[in-house]
Amino acid sequence: MSNKRELDRPAITQILEEAGVDPSGEVTELTEGTYNTVYRIGSDLILKVSPDPDAPVLSHEHDLIHTEALFYQAARGKAPVPEVIHSGDDYLLMTALPGTTMQGVPDDERAVLQRELGGIVSTLHEVTGSAFGYPQKGLVATWSGAFLSMVDDVLADASRFAVELPRPAEQLRQLVLSRLDLLDEVQTPRLIHFDLWDGNILVEDGRITGLIDGERAFWGDPVAEFASLTLFRSAPDADLLAGYGELELGETLVLYRVYLYLIMLVEGTPRGYEGPDREAMVNLILRHLNKDLDRL
Repeated sequence: MSNKRELDRPAITQILEEAGVDPSGEVTELTEGTYNTVYRIGSDLILKVSPDPDAPVLSHEHDLIHTEALFYQAARGKAPVPEVIHSGDDYLLMTALPGTTMQGVPDDERAVLQRELGGIVSTLHEVTGSAFGYPQKGLVATWSGAFLSMVDDVLADASRFAVELPRPAEQLRQLVLSRLDLLDEVQTPRLIHFDLWDGNILVEDGRITGLIDGERAFWGDPVAEFASLTLFRSAPDADLLAGYGELELGETLVLYRVYLYLIMLVEGTPRGYEGPDREAMVNLILRHLNKDLDRL
């Protein structure tokens, strides 16, 4: 089962015509994604369509199309991201970037790419905003306030979708409450992608050519970026950190990773994931989530 929504050819044609794009090109659905529906239009464009508005989603997953467009527009010139061509309430038309995902890169070729990625992410974090949090949820003045709200939302989602958590929700919330002063040391809202796993990083000819799927972006602590960059690992790659430059990583990284694991644990229920693959993923998430909880 999936919340993904498909468009027929007339609907795609209408979007392309509204964008001033020739609608006669070949349309191919790209099936790798798990949330939105994505089409390649000819060789140069990508059309992303959000799930049905009546589909069950997490609290922060409303209006993600506009957040993704905002991320690309803010990041242009700082990181290799698509150019927004046209957008609507439930779709985004953008340029296609060259390359394939970093998932297939052999270990002996990763060091140079990790160092380059670190530099790109560091430059991305030069983009600053006026306040903290998810754009689609409304921004607030402090990072502690924004992050506590983010955690509250995913804990409420766990209750709403009857997802069993490894610890009581109030105990998980207390992990944030006890670190509000530490979170408030973050004074500058920076642009955070927050979904930089290998599948969202494009490479070609030994270089990074794109950061894609920016819909999970928010304004926050640059350390939070390393939650996805250290997914299912305890520490960042040394070459990645060398490329990024000076950044103090402490227990807040573990806290942000706990938040990410909670999202991954809960989101499978409204998306209808099931079967042996889902069970294996849940077990993997819980194993690493519990390790990080023990660190806090």
